[in-house]
Amino acid sequence: MEIKSVVMEIPEGSNIIVGQTHFIKTVEDLYEIMVASSPQVKFGIAFCEASQLCLIRLAGNDRHLQQIANINAQAIAAGHCFVILLKQAYPINFLNAIKQCPEVCNIYCATANPVEVIVAQTQQGRGILGVVDGFSPRGVENADEVKARQNFLRQIGYKF
Repeated sequence: MEIKSVVMEIPEGSNIIVGQTHFIKTVEDLYEIMVASSPQVKFGIAFCEASQLCLIRLAGNDRHLQQIANINAQAIAAGHCFVILLKQAYPINFLNAIKQCPEVCNIYCATANPVEVIVAQTQQGRGILGVVDGFSPRGVENADEVKARQNFLRQIGYKF
């Protein structure tokens, strides 16, 4: 077995969601979740089919994000994984609905940070072991940083 780190491409101003599912129907269900949850979201979805034709299935309403999701899915190349790239919305607007999708087994990350997907390669194929989301902590927030965090959340409309 070989373990690899696969760096995700995340366009400027975008977020990424990486997860695992179990059925070809997922790509259409994820599309419906995205458009139903936020009318302004721009997104692309790539889903790696794990049986029969073993194709990468694509959906989305933004061709560029769909192409980059496809590039990321090809780089991961793990059965039944999916990659969603989105902009003009935040993952928090979609995560509960995605988690409630009957086919979705796991969400590895939902972030705008740099992401590395840790993949195991066996004779059978590839699987995702986990992700590295962003960077390691450099310390603990102080009172000014608490205020800055709280102000930021209010500025983007998540707290009153």
